[in-house]
Amino acid sequence: MNKKKRAVLLSVLLVLALLFTACSGGDNGDNGDNGDNGNAEPKILRTNNSSEPGSLDPALAQGTHESWVLDHVFEGLMKKSQTGEIVPGMAASYEMSDDGLTYTFTLRDGVEWSNGDPVTAQDFEYSWKRALDPETAAYYSYQFFYLKNGEAFNSGEATMDDVGVKALDEKTLEVVLESPTGFFLELTSFYCYFPISKDLDESNPDWAKDPSTYVSNGPFLLTEWVHNASITLSKNDGYYAADLVNLDGIEFAILDDANTAWQRYEGDEFDFLTPLPQTVVAQMTEQNNPELVIGADLATYYYNFNSEVKPFNNAKVRKALSLTIDRESIVTDVAQGGQTPAEGVVPYGIPDESGKDFRDGSGNFLSFDAAAAKTMLEEGLAEEGMAVADFKPVLLYNTSEGHQKIAEAIQEMWRVNLGIEITLENVDFQVKLDREKAGDYEISRAGWIGDYIDPLTFIDLWVTDGPYNDARFSNAEYDAYVKTARTSTDQAERMEAMRKAEAILMEEMPVAPIYFYTQPYAQKSYVTGIYKPVNRYPYFIYADIEK
Repeated sequence: MNKKKRAVLLSVLLVLALLFTACSGGDNGDNGDNGDNGNAEPKILRTNNSSEPGSLDPALAQGTHESWVLDHVFEGLMKKSQTGEIVPGMAASYEMSDDGLTYTFTLRDGVEWSNGDPVTAQDFEYSWKRALDPETAAYYSYQFFYLKNGEAFNSGEATMDDVGVKALDEKTLEVVLESPTGFFLELTSFYCYFPISKDLDESNPDWAKDPSTYVSNGPFLLTEWVHNASITLSKNDGYYAADLVNLDGIEFAILDDANTAWQRYEGDEFDFLTPLPQTVVAQMTEQNNPELVIGADLATYYYNFNSEVKPFNNAKVRKALSLTIDRESIVTDVAQGGQTPAEGVVPYGIPDESGKDFRDGSGNFLSFDAAAAKTMLEEGLAEEGMAVADFKPVLLYNTSEGHQKIAEAIQEMWRVNLGIEITLENVDFQVKLDREKAGDYEISRAGWIGDYIDPLTFIDLWVTDGPYNDARFSNAEYDAYVKTARTSTDQAERMEAMRKAEAILMEEMPVAPIYFYTQPYAQKSYVTGIYKPVNRYPYFIYADIEK
């Protein structure tokens, strides 16, 4: 049986299994043993993906509502192991030149796409160049600027053939970098670096829009996508490490209401759940509930200020708003998930050139000072021809009880400390992202999970015209420090440049960091093997259901 037919058969079996479960009252407590018992019920892990993906094309995805699925259906040259190490994925091995500029990857024998075609070095070359191609309009194109002539090609100053990635044969990929990049191997495990099938994309550019045409190379297959309702994955028996995959499938519901999702978890309709309502996290913590896990997260929660819209073009206005956010109160009384009040944009957990935490060497840029803020706001507004009474901004956030409670708390802080009234507006996550990209907002809630473990994954967000620079910040000195951090081979010089860049960012305050994330999640006692990388959503690749 070829892979395409097998995928269809698995999809049918999975749907039948789910129907059987529904008919038995929603109790999946008897999932059985997947061993050699041919009559065992399939092991389907049920959870919630809180937003509808905008795209499940690795080049076009831009958030965790997409990457969580992509991390299970695709695999890059390298991958994260169960212990967080960067280990070979599609690549069997690699060699690096003495100068750190050239990597030569050798692909594994027998790796295949889900349609049965071989995964080739040509697929990787095609995928990376496609992501760089300005016609693709990939938000993550900048992550390929580490390739020789990557940025030049993206800006029209070089040809596609000049880009430093080339298939030497079907199994050998040569990659040449602009400068030595210590985190490059980790980047190849990130979802924008996932390959797609060259032949498929050339024959059907819309392949990623429908499960019937969707082709991937990871441990699971996309078998069903009911838009705004659910996404269903099934085990890929053709995956080279299929023997390590215990689940027969994963079902993601798509619910943006955390309370509804929690009710389904409590009703045994979900086996795993994140995010959790903040009151639930607090209650489970108080009860010492063994189903609660506080996962580590390399991430920062912050507010954007649209610096192209008056009066947010004025740094005094932005700083006044930041100075009147009581971050300690937010994490203690509102978020309640073990978060840490932000001290800058770079969170704890990233080593500097000496092996110490970068955050410790950079200091705390954020404080609370209502008196100074009130004066600063009045001055800034006056410079823009406005009075405090006329300042009535709108804060945009994506639908979530947690985001709403934080927004309401900050709304009240600004009312009490600055005498301003703000309006809150909630929209679907993808709508929020689209409006930020269009500049259609004044203040917006945002968050960033590090793509790799280096301060640059945060610092380079706000370069002039950067694809994720939704605050539309521009500062030539800042840009110069980022360029040094990207290109220097001296770690001490890189880290010092990023410390100076962060200092500029916090002085100008185009964004107001609020806290450093954790990722609380709940999992039933019968679920084992879930692994939470520090900068990824939890992996179900090695999960099991044992009842």
